[in-house]
Formats: sequence, structure tokens, C-alpha cells
Amino acid sequence: MSVLGLTATEEEIYRHFLRHPDTSPGDIHLLLRSDRHTTAQALARLRDLRLLQGDDQRAWATEPDTAVARLAEERLENLHREMRNLTSTRPILEALRQERAPQEAWGGPAPGIERLEDLRHVRSRIDDLSFFAHSEVMAAEPYTALSPENISYARPLDLRCLRRGVRIRNLVRRVALSDRDTVAYLRELTSHGARIRVADDFSELILIYDRSTAMVPVDPKDTSRGALCARESGLVENIITLFERLWDAAEDFSDLVDPADRPAAELTGAQREALHRMCTVNKDESGARTMGVSLRTYRRHIADVMQLLGAENRAQAALMARERGWV
Repeated sequence: MSVLGLTATEEEIYRHFLRHPDTSPGDIHLLLRSDRHTTAQALARLRDLRLLQGDDQRAWATEPDTAVARLAEERLENLHREMRNLTSTRPILEALRQERAPQEAWGGPAPGIERLEDLRHVRSRIDDLSFFAHSEVMAAEPYTALSPENISYARPLDLRCLRRGVRIRNLVRRVALSDRDTVAYLRELTSHGARIRVADDFSELILIYDRSTAMVPVDPKDTSRGALCARESGLVENIITLFERLWDAAEDFSDLVDPADRPAAELTGAQREALHRMCTVNKDESGARTMGVSLRTYRRHIADVMQLLGAENRAQAALMARERGWV
């Protein structure tokens, strides 16, 4: 029960009272052959968690169904609190930035711009930015084809972002569609919710993370010279504007590689309503009750929608449905 937040002593005491109700709490340390002080602390916490009821003379354990549910709820609440604390790092970042010496004191690049000349450092920075991205990744990549090594490197980064609900927009050159492995990988990304567009020709290599950090090559004609990582808001906004201009002029990848006469997936009225309920209610029971159908029927509608979308889970289905304008 450690996964639920109980110590070994607390679990041992709880299990003992399940097997032997009405044991005197004052004697439990003797029965378990444990330290009196440690046992007293464990008893106090079990009472605080309402896993142990009674008084100093007689006590009994709360039913397992209730106990586990109560522990799980408290554990989830603590985890959510920790996650909120971890994502609220901006004040820490700003305080650390204020501690940094002025750029001119050490001859570094302009404020808000980092120059990465070692390709290992470039790749490491891309790994970090992809790992910590939480809303959107935009990429314009003027390659003619992706090598198996490129695909092997990019796949875990891209799929991890998509699984976490991060929106990916990727712009590629039309010439890349002549490479079978590249097209197969781009198909895989779109099946997981990525949006990909194709332009006839462009030379800009752009990576943008969460609309706050952008990476561009030091020399667009020779990417081996390294990259510039920009966080200065005005510069990042200009790079975003350039990306959006390229994106708006491009064509949708699926329209180019899929048969033109393929019928578009359509939702029935019930499926559309079930999709809407899935995105707005917390529990299937509530969605089914609102629709006036059985829980089994409601879940079947959700499964049908996920199959139409090619989604692996509900979070991905919701994202893909929004991309298609279904919700």
C-alpha cells in the first residue's frame, strides 16, 4: 500500500485490525513487536486518515473499499498539488535571471539569444524543449527526405508530445513526398493527431516551442554551424509570423497523399452528441444519463468515434476532433 502513501508500519497496523477487530490500540506495539513511539505515530495518522476507528480501548479498521478510495483520493490530490507547484516555475526562473551577470560582462550574444555551435548541444536543447513542451510545437523543415536515423531520433520525441496532448504543426517540402519512408512517418504522425502541410519550396528551418522559444540555424545554408535559440519575445513573434505565412500558403498533407475520392468520415447524430459529452463531462455515467442511453451504448458510440478518427485514447480523440472541427 506504499503506492497509496502508507508506511510499512501503518500498513501492518491497518492489516492487523482488519484481521483482528477490537484489538486494544495500547497493546498493538507489543503484538507487532515494534517501537512504541513509531507505533503511536502510525496509529495517529491512521486515525487522521479515518482508516482506523474507535478509541484507546477498542479500535477497528475501516472497510477496504472505503479505505483504498480515501487513500487514492488523497494521493491524487497531493500529486496534483505537486504538479501545480512544478509547473509554476516562472517566478523561480525570473529570480535566477536577475542573478545573472550582464551579457556585456562576459561577451555573450544579445539578451534572449543563445548561440549553440556544437551539434550535440543543439540536439540536447531540442530534446529538452520537446520534453518540456506543454501546448504547441511548430516546425518548418526543408529536408528532401528523412533518413532512418532521423526518423528513429524524431519518433519518440514527436509521439511523446502528441500523447501528452501537445499540438504539432509540421511544414515539409513537396519533394519529401517522393520518399516512401518519409511519407510513412508523416502518415504515422497524422494518425496520432499531428497536422502536416506541404509547400512547393522553402529554405527556412524553424522550430518553435510553446510560442516562447524558437530555434533557427546560425547559417541557413550550412546547418552544421549550429543554431540560435531565441527567447526574446519580439524576435520569437517575428519568427512565428514567418512560420504562419509559410503555413497559410501550404497544402494539407492528407489531401495530397490520400485518394481524392476517399469519402470523408461522417458522424451520426448520436456519435456527435456522445463526442460532445466525452469532451465536457467527467464520467461516462453522466454522459450516458444526459443522452438518455445506457452506459454500454454510450461507450459504444465513443469507441466508434475513436475508430473513425484513428485515435488510440480519448485525449487524442478529443484533440483530433477539435482539429477537424467536430467539437
